[in-house]
Amino acid sequence: MRCFGGPRDEAGTTGYRDLPELADANPAISTMGTDLQMAGDIAGADLVHSHTWYANFGGHVGSLLNGIPHVISAHSLEPLRPWKAEQLGGGYRLSSFVERSAYEGAAAIIAVSAGMRADVLRSYPSVDPDRVKVVHNGIDSTDWARKEDPAVLERLGVSSERPSVVFVGRITRQKGLPYLLRAAAKLPPEVQLVLAAGAPDTPEIKAEVEALIDELKKTRDGVVWIADMLPRNEVVALLSNATVFACPSIYEPLGIVNLEAMACEAAVVATATGGIPEVVVDGETGWLVPIEQVEDGSGTPVDPDTFVDDLAAALTEACSDPARARAFGQAGRRRAVEHFSWASIGDKTLEVYRSVLDS
Repeated sequence: MRCFGGPRDEAGTTGYRDLPELADANPAISTMGTDLQMAGDIAGADLVHSHTWYANFGGHVGSLLNGIPHVISAHSLEPLRPWKAEQLGGGYRLSSFVERSAYEGAAAIIAVSAGMRADVLRSYPSVDPDRVKVVHNGIDSTDWARKEDPAVLERLGVSSERPSVVFVGRITRQKGLPYLLRAAAKLPPEVQLVLAAGAPDTPEIKAEVEALIDELKKTRDGVVWIADMLPRNEVVALLSNATVFACPSIYEPLGIVNLEAMACEAAVVATATGGIPEVVVDGETGWLVPIEQVEDGSGTPVDPDTFVDDLAAALTEACSDPARARAFGQAGRRRAVEHFSWASIGDKTLEVYRSVLDS
């Protein structure tokens, strides 16, 4: 296992620091420098497997250098995240070049959902469809399991007595938080909104979210914003207390955060986009909110007001019938355990490895 972030105290894992010579470079250049360190350090391997464009460059170069097959796990695609140009500037053109080169040269591509597979083939039409396999992501259902913790709730300022809509995610265009904040203004006054949201991509989206939260607080109480990165046990406590988990994403190849919520027995209200409908079953484990999206790769709703209204309606329905939401949450736990276990996913990934090594 080779990863970013410097040395790790973990057996079988080698961590690589960013090159000091590239400390002042565009982040994409710095990432490529780390990739080159990895690529030169995998001699003797039978196969290289990379995840996301950050590591795709290392996988692609390592494959060429050592004459071994490169397998990619496709969790997201640069052509479908154009807002990253706000964050990386010209680095976005570099990350797009890296991803395209790696995908077109890969021996196999593992898409984390059928929706992701369709996106890969649409974004990179020269890729042979036979090389793109679907293997869903998964979770450890022992780590993610319902566990109420009143002390954590009290410390974070969250009430256990009110209906609770919970959001967990980064502040990025992809996660759709501004739409949720607009929808929250339409929720019944007794509903509490809990936002475990941090790590903004850009100052601009941070300012937009802050302004929306400030405006929301003028008209309702029970708005709790937790900007710090929480340890898993505290996220589990929030999810275990949730009446409903909200996922307003406009781009989500699978939506592992929904699986984590489901494993903690939270019902889910999520956008019907990307791989989310393969995780959340409408009317069984939650509510899927329809969305018609602009066909420019941005994921922007064609009619943002309608999307916000539909999101608010689904959240209101969930909070107005806690018994039904509770039943959906229990069904979600069963689905997460039965269909998204790492044991099953590991077996399917091994099948992909064997297919490229035998070809």
